[in-house]
Amino acid sequence: MDPGLAFGKVLRRVRKDTGLTQEQLALAADIDRTFVSLMERGERQPTIRVLFKLANALHIPAAQLVQMTDDRVGIREGSSPVADVFEP
Repeated sequence: MDPGLAFGKVLRRVRKDTGLTQEQLALAADIDRTFVSLMERGERQPTIRVLFKLANALHIPAAQLVQMTDDRVGIREGSSPVADVFEP
């Protein structure tokens, strides 16, 4: 699954589990509500700064959002995630 789409699905699930609307999350994270919607649909991805703002607003570590996204993306069989990043 595309990482941007996976992040959006994770963000929506965590937001709903926390009981927040997109508007409430946007206010708490000090970002635009439309950006929350775009992220949840996988059309935009957060910067590292926004990732931390979202995590703070959701009361979870930023690393947990990343890990949940990684779990959704999955690792391709037979590939090394480190090799994918560092191979020329």
